[in-house]
Amino acid sequence: MGTIIGALIIGLICGAIASAIVPGRTPGGIIGVILVGIVGGFVGNILFAAIGFRTAWWVGSIIIGVIGAVIVLLILNWVQGRRSSL
Repeated sequence: MGTIIGALIIGLICGAIASAIVPGRTPGGIIGVILVGIVGGFVGNILFAAIGFRTAWWVGSIIIGVIGAVIVLLILNWVQGRRSSL
């Protein structure tokens, strides 16, 4: 249970920071921000693991999560922009 709550809190932090960095609106309100942060954490971990970078420090995890969440938000904005132009 503590791991789930921790993931939600870290997801919220990462998603909120990424939402402040990337222009535009994060879809889904607070739930969307949390989901973007959680998915961003997975994306960031996969990308950084692929280049051989791992961290056991919680600040490093947040930085990696924010980078992943920024990537997720950029992709979401791109997909939404393409959808609206169709």
